[in-house]
Amino acid sequence: MKKTLIAAAASLAALATALPAQAALNRGAKAPEVVTQGALAGKAFRFDLSQALKQGPVVLYFFPKAFTQGCTAEAHAFAEAAPDFRAAGAQVIGLSADDLPTLQRFSTEACRDAFAVASATPATIKAYDVAFSRDGKDTGLSDRTSYVIAPDGRIAMVHSDLDWREHVQRTLAAVRAMDVRPARKGG
Repeated sequence: MKKTLIAAAASLAALATALPAQAALNRGAKAPEVVTQGALAGKAFRFDLSQALKQGPVVLYFFPKAFTQGCTAEAHAFAEAAPDFRAAGAQVIGLSADDLPTLQRFSTEACRDAFAVASATPATIKAYDVAFSRDGKDTGLSDRTSYVIAPDGRIAMVHSDLDWREHVQRTLAAVRAMDVRPARKGG
């Protein structure tokens, strides 16, 4: 019992010193441009947000580090919901400061080939105000923040919380509220 209490206190202390900043980009703000290298199903590709928005809304979700417990669980949750996002007309892109080879593995192992992940450059992390700091110092990582970006390039929803469990639910609800499903062909 005593060890459990000590472990719980240590976990709380770690969280207190490693909290994400509140996302500065508000609903209605213009989303900063993102052009970077990404991976889908282990294959590298170039991601360009402005090009992606021509196909519909984009969920940009920032996560701290590939293959960590919370980030892997979040990737699994987004992978399970990928058909729902597609049905609602949106694409999901995970962004972290990880390098491309790491993201290529993560796109297959954690994302289950269901959606793309891409490298968030320091400039992108700064532009989206998602820098993760510990004891007031920048770690070079991003925090856990999800943005839903409308096809017009404006922020439709933002959710910033280190707890990964509500990111999928909230972003999917925001996309569905936009009702931009692709038109059916032939009729």
